[in-house]
Amino acid sequence: MSKQFDVIVIGGGPGGYIAAIRAAQLGKNVACVDEWKNSAGGPALGGTCTNTGCIPSKALLQSSEHFDHASHHFADHGIAVKGLSMDSAKMVARKDAVVKQNNDGILYLFKKNKVSFFHGRASFVKAVEGAALTGAAQGYEIKVAGAAEETLLAQQVIVATGSTARALPGAPFDETQVLSNEGALALTAVPKKLGLIGSGVIGLEMGSVWRRLGAEVTILEGLPTFLGAVDEQIAKEAHKAFVKQGLKIELGVTVGEVKVAKKGVSVAWTNAKGEAQKLDVDKLIVSIGRVPNTTGLNAQAVGLQLDERGAIVVDGDCRTNLPGVWAVGDVVRGPMLAHKAEEEGVAVAERIAGQHGHVNFNTIPWVIYTSPEIAWVGRTEQQLKADGVAYKAGTFPFLANGRARALGDTTGMVKMLADASTDEILGVHIVGPMASELIAECVVAMEFRASSEDIARICHAHPTLSESTREAALAVDKRTLNF
Repeated sequence: MSKQFDVIVIGGGPGGYIAAIRAAQLGKNVACVDEWKNSAGGPALGGTCTNTGCIPSKALLQSSEHFDHASHHFADHGIAVKGLSMDSAKMVARKDAVVKQNNDGILYLFKKNKVSFFHGRASFVKAVEGAALTGAAQGYEIKVAGAAEETLLAQQVIVATGSTARALPGAPFDETQVLSNEGALALTAVPKKLGLIGSGVIGLEMGSVWRRLGAEVTILEGLPTFLGAVDEQIAKEAHKAFVKQGLKIELGVTVGEVKVAKKGVSVAWTNAKGEAQKLDVDKLIVSIGRVPNTTGLNAQAVGLQLDERGAIVVDGDCRTNLPGVWAVGDVVRGPMLAHKAEEEGVAVAERIAGQHGHVNFNTIPWVIYTSPEIAWVGRTEQQLKADGVAYKAGTFPFLANGRARALGDTTGMVKMLADASTDEILGVHIVGPMASELIAECVVAMEFRASSEDIARICHAHPTLSESTREAALAVDKRTLNF
């Protein structure tokens, strides 16, 4: 017998589980279906973000940063370390424990908010009308293929099935030597030589992890510029810092044949000058983007429209071409960011409940958790130039910040861009310590359409890294106080 709900959410990642919880808070009878499994075969809610993305990568980055500090920076603080070693297997076990805590936390939140959870793969069966649904004119039948097959009915369906790593043509992921984000996060030993194809965020972060632990890391990037989506001045500063740390970065390359052998991977490539090269590594991480995950959804059964990339086509409010079917997160247009998926999930749940959910795509922050961290919100300087917008720019280096000096990490800067006539903040770009936290103030400021003068006039605690944000705002008007 079919089980009926007001809302069925397909996918338990950041967009899906948040949408389910918010819909339940608004009085809806909600089911969420997710197929992720842990090593024991049990549910592993949280999607790519929790299982093979944001959360585990940050756990490894934190561990490797501790090791890097102990290896190279503790002595500056008068701390002598003898016999330092790294237990990579224990580091990965800690990462796994952090992931499980997040998995279990989402299950707890479902129980707290009375969200029914079904463990398995969900797919559309058909649209249903009339007598098949209680209190609704039409809806959808969803099949759940799991340990026990279930049939669910709902008037409203939210698809939040996320994305998967894009493989390099001719070099499929085996997750042993040719690695996606999943394989990169499962390494238990430091590779002597590590190659990265593409300077994608996950790849760059994983390259940073294993570089700190002693791997020789080479990045092959097809674009002629490094981190092309980042403000050019900030990207150059980051590039300089990464090269100084020992990352070898090759730009404008063309990747040829990839050969996988028992003991390693060989990559034929051509440099920007057209010269043939060869890279031999123990492990190869491919980080050339992600593709929407609609495999197995059976979209054709109900006529759900997909685009040429396989993404679900939605309007500005995340409505699909089908009444009562919505889609959020990586499976639709826009940046593939966990927090963007969460915002869309909340907005859709509120729209279903008759409210006016809202997502401002202009104030979604971006973060790369390398060392130094890179974070930004709004438009870059090159975008403003291309759009013909008159602007003012102000920068402030962490080298002149007292807290950064005390931390022993003065790499990078804060850069603020403001409208030349109105002074409204158009973008803020940070490379340096704790950039991921500092960017929040700038997001709030832009959401309230603040001017650089507003930030310049706000008292910031001393000594803090956030003073650099204020100083960058002062620099827009060429009146910094500490540089």
